[in-house]
Amino acid sequence: MIRTIIKIDEEKCNGCALCIPECKEGAIQIINGKAKLINDMFCDGLGACIGHCPEGAISFEQREAEPYNEKLVIDKIANEPAVLKAHLIHLIEHNDIKHYSEAVDYLETLNIPNPLGKNFMKKKIEKISPQNINSFSACPGSNPIVINETDNEPQNNIRITSQLKQWPIQLHLVPPVAPYFQNKELLLLSTCGPVAYANIQNDYIKDRAIVIACPKLDYTEPYRDKLASIIFNNNIENVIVLIMEVPCCKGLTKFAIDAAILTGKKNISIEEHTITLDGKLKFKQKVYEN
Repeated sequence: MIRTIIKIDEEKCNGCALCIPECKEGAIQIINGKAKLINDMFCDGLGACIGHCPEGAISFEQREAEPYNEKLVIDKIANEPAVLKAHLIHLIEHNDIKHYSEAVDYLETLNIPNPLGKNFMKKKIEKISPQNINSFSACPGSNPIVINETDNEPQNNIRITSQLKQWPIQLHLVPPVAPYFQNKELLLLSTCGPVAYANIQNDYIKDRAIVIACPKLDYTEPYRDKLASIIFNNNIENVIVLIMEVPCCKGLTKFAIDAAILTGKKNISIEEHTITLDGKLKFKQKVYEN
């Protein structure tokens, strides 16, 4: 079947193994110093490993692969209670109720108790203890946080005018050559950034060309080449990558740097601007200059 599955670039992989504990299905192993997907059937395609790769070596791809097999995963990890519990939480955190239910039913046939408790889903729906809420998130960037509105600047009720001067903006959809890219500074914007940063229109979108992408949830296989084509064909000399302060967002910076290198052009610089979860500019840094 054709489905979403992870892809590991062995040239980028340094064998650090940070992805392995995040793969609750045991689909990844270090072999000869490189991370490898050992069996398609163990990869659920949810991508919990992606944001933990410091080298940007893991991405999604759509290809023919054996279907993910929840029962085989359970057989593999059933005798490791901590891993089994982490796997079930991983499924719930990604809203994969279908496979969670399949796992629970299969555990029952094996006479293995659900490590989360028999009525876990019911209890989870009714009430989650505030002290334990972060334990249900496998990805650090997905931990639920309540932002105190008093921490933000008061609003003066002035209506902000959109500064967007182009369409489309999603990286998959934009044409590599378009008049709105010519001789402009390029803003590579994380999908969450416009929601978190209140003054995004005037501070970032105004007078810039825009592309928007998510390195964790998008199909990212074409992104490096697409960005390289945009930079190469439109006389773009500066790229601003606006990301959130979560691990997976760093993938956007990696795409931009790789694209700039791929163009072979001189006089290209890339800045990384990081936004906090409560919508403040945390810091700016130049991450590439040629």
